[in-house]
Amino acid sequence: MNALRYAQCWEDADVLVAALAVRPGGTYVAIASAGDNALAMLAAGPARVIALDREPAQLAALELRVAAYRALSHEELLALVGSRPHAARRKLYARCRPLLHDAPRAYWDARPDAIRAGIGSAGRFERYLALFRTVVLPLIHSRETVNELLACDDGERARFYAERWDTPRWRLAFHLFFARSTMGALGRDPRFFAHADGPVSQRLLARIARSLRDDDAGTNPYLRWILTGAHGDDLPPALRAESYEAIRANLDRLEIRRTSLEEFVDAHDGPLIDGWNLSDVFEYVDDAEYASLLARIAAVSAPGARLAYWNMLVPRHRPEALAPFLAAREDLAAPLRARDRVPFYGDFVVEQAR
Repeated sequence: MNALRYAQCWEDADVLVAALAVRPGGTYVAIASAGDNALAMLAAGPARVIALDREPAQLAALELRVAAYRALSHEELLALVGSRPHAARRKLYARCRPLLHDAPRAYWDARPDAIRAGIGSAGRFERYLALFRTVVLPLIHSRETVNELLACDDGERARFYAERWDTPRWRLAFHLFFARSTMGALGRDPRFFAHADGPVSQRLLARIARSLRDDDAGTNPYLRWILTGAHGDDLPPALRAESYEAIRANLDRLEIRRTSLEEFVDAHDGPLIDGWNLSDVFEYVDDAEYASLLARIAAVSAPGARLAYWNMLVPRHRPEALAPFLAAREDLAAPLRARDRVPFYGDFVVEQAR
């Protein structure tokens, strides 16, 4: 089985669920990734959430999460993920293990260190962030400075960032570590940059700076994980106490399929789809492939179905040729984009089937 690329979903599920207006009785499709956002959609009580991924390791991550919701308490789930410290995660995994199919069980059996560290840190991208957090960041800022940033209130955050955090050493180290070549070698598959133009690190630094300066890093679980390796008291939607029972009750409505989005769309002959969590998949195809896939998605979408996706480095918006089939919903996207707490993305797009 291939290596795990992402052990967490690095897209804000609060924004996603609001954009899709996930409702009871609907049928939704989600790019699985590590599974968090498909599970967050499940909490709203739809009839079906179909989670797709062509990578077996990503589906192994999702299947272990599903087993954890079935076998563990809420606090134990947080411990297994790594949101909370725990001295015996292998014992938690042992309780989940009988609920796994053969391939996911073999995958996690072969990775005891990943279990021991918390499954939310097991992906290639999370290991890349951990390298930044444990090796690069201490050369720039002390643990005390990091904690001070996390404790800043709204009135002092911008001043603290400008005077204490935004040093020449911070900017230089960030540009070097998050350069296209470094990320391609250590963090993301180089093919993910095939359609990206311009300096990657410069755009990422501007987004991280905006989040650290303008957002409350202390209550942002994504920023806290980047800076500390844990979520803190504020959690992503799928891990919140109020979501736990709803997700657990609806697990039988989740369908996990090993397939690509393209294969799913072309083969689909069931009920029309009410909403699509498309992550940032359109960044990895050229303009013609993007337009073709978008048209095929529209063809199997129910009237009023919403599509939500992120642009990280490659701008993707519905081509005008598809305007008769898909409406741009910037009225929905703009306020959601403004409250998106994940600092990696340059745009959030919502479109709706006519």
